[in-house]
Amino acid sequence: MCENMSLSEEEIRMLFRVNKTLNHMLKDRGYIVTDAELEMTQEQFIDQYGENMERKDLVILKTKKNDESDKIFVFFLQETKVKMVGIKACFERMVAQNVFRAILVVRKDMNRFALSAVTDANSKRILYLESFKETELLMNVKEHAFVPGHIALTTEEKNALLEKYTVQENQLPRIQYTDPIAKYYGLKRGEVVKIIRNSETSGRYVTYRFVI
Repeated sequence: MCENMSLSEEEIRMLFRVNKTLNHMLKDRGYIVTDAELEMTQEQFIDQYGENMERKDLVILKTKKNDESDKIFVFFLQETKVKMVGIKACFERMVAQNVFRAILVVRKDMNRFALSAVTDANSKRILYLESFKETELLMNVKEHAFVPGHIALTTEEKNALLEKYTVQENQLPRIQYTDPIAKYYGLKRGEVVKIIRNSETSGRYVTYRFVI
């Protein structure tokens, strides 16, 4: 049975907030996002997508600064519980446009077949897909006063750090990839993240964590 696709005013307000968080998230990850997109009002959001917008209309495609080959899709999945057909459509669009990373925004959950397909693609490193529930994106976790800056190190920077301090990566303090701030920055298992904290006494200090 097809679900009712029309959105209520409340849903449109919610999706506007989700879209705003996503644009800030993508900018913080180093993708090109314009000031107009970051500062978009709800009225401008409705003008852009129409009063009869559907979730499938809200697709985002962004390119990394200084690397045109590094692109990311954001797909808003229509179904309340995402099925394999929805995931397959995302896969096909990614492959057709040579985009190998995507964020899936889901209303509630994915069924076991859809979840298995995403897990399998990630484990084989064919594509890399992250998922967020809409409710997770209503607030920007980075805007919390106590959240320090996070910067994922490149492979070269990670190796240089480990060599400098003569440590193994698993000897560093850890952060789980499911941590809300790790999810915000799209951190993957095996990466090392640089964390910059402000201090009233020492100005700022830097620590590193290994993503598990």
